[in-house]
Amino acid sequence: MNAYHADGSSVQIGALVPLTRPGWVEAGQHLLAGLELAVREVNDAGGIAGRPLELVVRDTAADPQRAAAAVDELARLGVAALAGEYHSVVARAAAARADVLGLPFLCSSAVIDALTEKPTEWVARLAPAQSQGWQIYADFLLSAGHSRIAVAVEPSVYWASGIRILRGYLAPRGGTVIELDMRALAPTAVCDELVDNRATALLLLVGHPEPAVSIVKSVRRDERLAEIMTGAPAGQPEFAEWATLLGDDCAAIPFLRYLPERLSPLGARVESALRERLGEAPSFVAFEGYDTVAVLADVLRSHGADRARTAESWPRVAVEGTRGQIQFSRTPGIGVWQWDRAPIQVVDRDPAEPDRFRILHAG
Repeated sequence: MNAYHADGSSVQIGALVPLTRPGWVEAGQHLLAGLELAVREVNDAGGIAGRPLELVVRDTAADPQRAAAAVDELARLGVAALAGEYHSVVARAAAARADVLGLPFLCSSAVIDALTEKPTEWVARLAPAQSQGWQIYADFLLSAGHSRIAVAVEPSVYWASGIRILRGYLAPRGGTVIELDMRALAPTAVCDELVDNRATALLLLVGHPEPAVSIVKSVRRDERLAEIMTGAPAGQPEFAEWATLLGDDCAAIPFLRYLPERLSPLGARVESALRERLGEAPSFVAFEGYDTVAVLADVLRSHGADRARTAESWPRVAVEGTRGQIQFSRTPGIGVWQWDRAPIQVVDRDPAEPDRFRILHAG
């Protein structure tokens, strides 16, 4: 594909992906695999009006400033649109910059509701909003009999937003959210706090792999906490690294996943191709990457590479994605064009077979 870039004939999409620490590298690799597979398929089918589609990839490393600088650079390079990003705080920085520059940005995988501080026509999003997913997770907690819920939390606008959503949903329904500040507590001290607060569930609102992995190990080894449920709404257990680091302790930790119960024929074909590309089962993030390019390619075929026309086209998108029909609408409280029909599941790894996922709850 790079050969096309030399003579200026390609249509370029800037891709923002966390590929180095402290970014969640495995999520970034899955996201990039989905983006790249879709680009290859677009080009195999004739490209964009005969011009090849090209990804111009930039590693954000989970750094908002680095992401904003990458948006500036990609805009200067003349990309038709931006795609990608997994981390919410990074996607917010990229979205703010894209809005200022008038550069269409289809955010693949970041869920925070306030992706932009004010409404914008330039940004659309495939991932469901955090309030939608985390309310479904809160409903799962209540249905499983959990009303005293502790959260091990680190400072972050994303985690703070998650706590607000959980508390807002649980409190009117008799639930209590107990915050455990991980700046002040060692993973072993978390266990005492859980016992003292009579919590029946602990949610990991912390970084991966640390301190999340150490907290899980401490809780699983404390005989007083044999009955406590550990959960990870942000999805840490989705990736193989989680199972590698935790072994048998990786299982029975419910998390949010954005896949349907059954994949469509398109989804099944893409799943097979992604599995071959990644050498492992693709996560929902890989499907989000694929769907991002599928949407942008459809828009670019219809309207060319003009940035303003791309942004104007968000409300007219109707694309068959790997996880359903993708259309964007305005959702109250969300400042970007939002796909609000993304499938949402609460799943965990099966203790009897940790490579297998069990669907526990669906929204």
